[in-house]
Amino acid sequence: MTAPSILQSAIARMRPSEPHTMAAARITQLTYRYDKLRAIPTGMLESAGSTFLLLIAVQAYQAGATEKALIAAGGNVGMLLTPLVVQWVERYRWTTSRAAAVIAMFGALCFLLAGLIPTLPAFVAFSVAAVSCTQALVPLMTQVYQDNYAPRERGRYYSRALVIRVGVSAVFAELAGRFLTENMDWFRWLLIVFAAAFALSSVFILRIPSRPLTPSGSSDPFRAVRYVLSDRVFSFTLIIWMLMGFANLMMMPMRVDYLANPRYGLMLNAQQVALLTSVIPSIARLVMGPVWGWLFDRANFFILRMVLNLGFALGIATFFTGGSMLGLIAGAVIFGISASGGDLAWSLWVTKFAPAERVADYMSVHTFLTGVRGVVAPIVAFQLVTSLSLDTLGWVSAGLIFIATLMLIPEIRFGHVADA
Repeated sequence: MTAPSILQSAIARMRPSEPHTMAAARITQLTYRYDKLRAIPTGMLESAGSTFLLLIAVQAYQAGATEKALIAAGGNVGMLLTPLVVQWVERYRWTTSRAAAVIAMFGALCFLLAGLIPTLPAFVAFSVAAVSCTQALVPLMTQVYQDNYAPRERGRYYSRALVIRVGVSAVFAELAGRFLTENMDWFRWLLIVFAAAFALSSVFILRIPSRPLTPSGSSDPFRAVRYVLSDRVFSFTLIIWMLMGFANLMMMPMRVDYLANPRYGLMLNAQQVALLTSVIPSIARLVMGPVWGWLFDRANFFILRMVLNLGFALGIATFFTGGSMLGLIAGAVIFGISASGGDLAWSLWVTKFAPAERVADYMSVHTFLTGVRGVVAPIVAFQLVTSLSLDTLGWVSAGLIFIATLMLIPEIRFGHVADA
């Protein structure tokens, strides 16, 4: 029996009441080691979806509103597929890390094709497919964290890998911004670098110990929807997250368009756009990552979520209504601070409320709904800015997030489930 098989057997035999056995400790350390290594290429890929694909569409291809909206929604297409992914992995009894590694390798192929085929339709199609892969594997990795990390260590381990990821993202975004500022026609080489990063990520994921998903007894990919009907806290949290997330996702792609599109008068170059959308937010995330990890393990989850929401609202208002470079920088910093905690909370929150063996199912519902709003929100945003000013749209978005925050107040009493 191979070493990975031994580890997978150990996971399957391990009872929840025995979190500190030698086998569990070994599994935890292997997971942590390879998740930290995976954070390096993942940090490079993060800048693709947040900055460079949309920047290439605007400045290299002069893409229209539809193409820009599709690229901005790319990762969310992957989220729409997560119920199918979870059902497929469960049906064929693959380990979660093996399945996630296959998805990552497919993403590498898509980035490679986006770089090799020099047409706008090919760039849009393969970029959307590649970024979709980054999100399609999320429920599988969340199940890995549930299985391999003890509850009161989960946020700490995840946030440490997150620090590496955002640090790499900041450095890589600065270098890639300089690279494209020198010559935008070099963007195809950048896409090939993204392909290599995805392939390397696949290798590291494959080394993480994992087990097959627990059979649910149903072949319906949307079977997890029943948890929305039966779990009141879960369903209400999803409703609030939908309102807050829709508002936030409307403004995410507008950051790049606002800075790079001549329509808005700023017309910043690639390096300046990368600085404000990737480098500065990543530095803020780097500093705050361990703090949010510590709070996630110990704080009332809903109070933590309210604080993060208010940070996103303030960051949007500052970035789009500040009217100066100082306002842009301040908005980028506030966004980075909030995104640091938001990333962790979004990725791990179901581990606080879902039954341990059903975390992937709960997460698939969460990611699917994120995908719904993530596909619709950019389309709505790019259409609204044809008749509304960006600062007006920014205030509308901030207002929606504030309303979602107020709706969380009655839920605070349920947030102590996080301490279990």
